[in-house]
Amino acid sequence: MATHMVNMDALIPREDFEAVAPELTTLPSSLSTNMRITDLGPEGFTYNVLRKPDFQRETANWSPEKVAELVKSFLEGDLIPSIILWRSPISRNIFVIDGAHRLSSLISWVHDDYGDKHSSIRFFDNNIPAEQKRAAEATRKLINETVGSYNDLSLALRNPDTATNERLRLAQNLSAFAIDLQWVAGGAEKAESSFFRINQQATPIESTELDMIKARSKPNALAARAFIRAGTGHKYWSTFEDSAQAEIESIAKEVYDLIFKPGLEQSIRTSDLPVAGRGYSADSVKMIFELVNYVNGLQPEMWREEGSNKRSRKSVQPLADDENGEVTLSFMRAVKRASGRIAGNSPASMGLHPAVYFYSATGRFQPAAFLAAVTFIQELTKKRHLASFTKHRAEFEEFLVTHKYFLNQIVRRYGSMQRSTPPILLMYETIFASFRDGLTKSQIIERLQEQSALKSTIKVTDEEDQSQGRNFSAKTKNVLVLNATLDSAPGCNICNARLDLRSITIDHKVRKADGGTGVSDNGQLTHPYCNSGFKERRAVIGSG
Repeated sequence: MATHMVNMDALIPREDFEAVAPELTTLPSSLSTNMRITDLGPEGFTYNVLRKPDFQRETANWSPEKVAELVKSFLEGDLIPSIILWRSPISRNIFVIDGAHRLSSLISWVHDDYGDKHSSIRFFDNNIPAEQKRAAEATRKLINETVGSYNDLSLALRNPDTATNERLRLAQNLSAFAIDLQWVAGGAEKAESSFFRINQQATPIESTELDMIKARSKPNALAARAFIRAGTGHKYWSTFEDSAQAEIESIAKEVYDLIFKPGLEQSIRTSDLPVAGRGYSADSVKMIFELVNYVNGLQPEMWREEGSNKRSRKSVQPLADDENGEVTLSFMRAVKRASGRIAGNSPASMGLHPAVYFYSATGRFQPAAFLAAVTFIQELTKKRHLASFTKHRAEFEEFLVTHKYFLNQIVRRYGSMQRSTPPILLMYETIFASFRDGLTKSQIIERLQEQSALKSTIKVTDEEDQSQGRNFSAKTKNVLVLNATLDSAPGCNICNARLDLRSITIDHKVRKADGGTGVSDNGQLTHPYCNSGFKERRAVIGSG
């Protein structure tokens, strides 16, 4: 069973539908009713005018098996639904209204690019995640084993005496079969309405993706798009000045590398865990959009034009489209600061250990826990409670580790992402306040169970229920590696909480200002904030 989707987003470029032109559109009766596979090659006239609407979601939702099955179905002459197209009266380019995955699968086969070859390398600026490469390799292997590559079948037609009967049969089918086409008549407005109507039927667009499509010119959607692909892929910000584009791409890559690297496998194989889980997933799109919105204090009523309560819309300032990139950049800088607070080794970083905060008792990354932790640190910063938190950090985090199954219980009760974020945040706030009040662990649990949002959720248990079998399940393996990671993590020599080795600083035990030298005996591993903000504040208080 495939674990990663095939990213074919590079194969059909995106372009703006453009404004409605006064000139007449081409009548569907004048347009071709089918498309030959040879039209899809790199030199094909049709391929070079094919476009996707600029708001089209990523063509990255099919598994290797589904891509291979589509190619096989075409070669066998099985029924494949028609591709629906629209021809722009201005650019004369042809837009895919429905069937982008079907058409991209065939193009990928013709180009031998399933997200890892020439077009994709250029499109993603050579920043292709390992998961994307594995999906591409799996697809290529499946297709080569079943029907053969496009090049194989082309060679079979030219050299029938050296080809197997099966390959020759498929090659002959390839020369005869074509893709059925339907055309949308009318201008750009009609084409856009057709796109949304069609794409909300068979496979509806996910709600967050739909939000981002409809808010595609707004700074929160532009920022999220940049972050999720490290500033590569389709440049939704291409209308901005070059300097703004360059800064958007620079910040996006910096934040992506900070929170999504190293890449996360399906099973945890290393103690070096990414802060924000797998960058190449549907959940990551939702999580990043939520992160941008929270950090910048945005409410859905600000960008949603439909479905919002009229009274609530009157109480908030609508979010305007970004004309020059200034607001997008301000949103991205805020996300960069927030991300730098929880990860990395800048002086303000708390260096939160991913295994403590962001991964559940079963070793699965929890987006809601990530969002809750960002929120928690943001609130501590605003309330000037970071120093107080640092004093209690070791016992706070030990409580989280000991009762890690609380996180699983909350997510099971509320669901993932937005619904679980508030109760997880409430849990963090309650635990921290309890340690400040000097409560015992049993008293902290009682206080948690007194909270209305947690009282029917938080339950003490010795061990999460697990099915037993002869072999270790993926979940069991994850638990073992996660526990080993937590057990072996070194401690900060100032606050004693666990250190993530990608978020450490080397501190002088005796400060340089007090005559301390750079010998190894005078060095210690610490969190960045402990070494700078907390230690310096403590030194000032002590000298006063």
